[in-house]
Amino acid sequence: MSIIIESDLCTGCGQCLEVCLFDALELVGDKVAVKDGCNLCGACVAVCEYGALSLPEDETPALSRPSHGIWIFAEQRRGRLSPVALELLGEGRRLAEALKIPLAAVLLGHQVRDLVPELMAAGADTVYLVDHPSLAQFLEEPYAAALTALARLHPPEIILAGATYVGRAFIPRVAAVLDTGLTADCTAFDIDPEKNLLLQTRPAFGGNIMATILTPRSYPQMATVRPRVMKKLPPDNGRQGNIIEIDLADLSRPFRSRFLETVSEITETVPLGEAEVIVAGGRGLQEAKQFRLLEELADLLGGAVGATRAAVDAGWISYQHQIGQTGKTVAPKLYIACGISGAAQHLVGMQSSDYIIAINQDPQAPIFQIADLGLVGNVFDILPALIQQIKANR
Repeated sequence: MSIIIESDLCTGCGQCLEVCLFDALELVGDKVAVKDGCNLCGACVAVCEYGALSLPEDETPALSRPSHGIWIFAEQRRGRLSPVALELLGEGRRLAEALKIPLAAVLLGHQVRDLVPELMAAGADTVYLVDHPSLAQFLEEPYAAALTALARLHPPEIILAGATYVGRAFIPRVAAVLDTGLTADCTAFDIDPEKNLLLQTRPAFGGNIMATILTPRSYPQMATVRPRVMKKLPPDNGRQGNIIEIDLADLSRPFRSRFLETVSEITETVPLGEAEVIVAGGRGLQEAKQFRLLEELADLLGGAVGATRAAVDAGWISYQHQIGQTGKTVAPKLYIACGISGAAQHLVGMQSSDYIIAINQDPQAPIFQIADLGLVGNVFDILPALIQQIKANR
């Protein structure tokens, strides 16, 4: 069974050929025809402006019948999994057990098969592997084409991805093509016990409230998740699972953009997202040169320097150090907030830290409400004294 074509209505415009990810359509003369490989996904029907294509009466698009559980996009770079992929597998495991459905990881790349055991150890029951040269480096078009094709071939109920540069760049494309909803920058999930729908919680109105969102009328349910807000499971190297390798012919076609090169930033400090100690500064530091105090303290503690949006907007430090709703989300073992008042937009990015020390001369500063230890005083008196004490102890 395949797509029904009304030849009298077909104009041979070719739009349906462009969206068919399975190479199941062709032009014969000035009319479209169906080849082998049609899986009735309905993508061509959706784009046909002339009503020339339709699904058989007893068939509906595959995405209305989700049956392949929860999918986690297993983001990787240069053969190394992103930490957020493992965090999402931990959360996905909890959701899958609540819904009593399988959990799968989707791995896109080239020569990345060695990552499969790590994904299974982190909680995946199945790993969908798409290995293709066009996926060797991240580009939005081929990644979106691959994930979209997979979702039509093996329709999932839920797709989760990290709200990283990669996730934010191509996941909205996937949601748009699949004609489904997408909730961005989630910080928590739960399951509606009556309808078995995913409850997707995210900050709204500048972080002043938490909104819980449902997408009950379309599948898959899709969301991106801030890194460092979910907890990964301890690896179970004895776990076994299935690996499904998918060959997508559409990935061999030319795309509108191409990869040239990666330019790595030279830095001598610990990457902010991986730091176990972060010393962060805000508007209370008053000027750029005062960040040298933070750098000295961070260096003594083997940590990294962070900043609020106000400090970044003032030009005191580069954007790569920004923590908060419009920056990075971090969860170090120790977070030292220096001259930071504690606006909701900043707290969203660091409130999961294990231990928070706040230094501020305003005893009513909101940062003290979440701090484990608060020091009320002038940051320019406290920081030099702290640095000297650490040096003396060593």
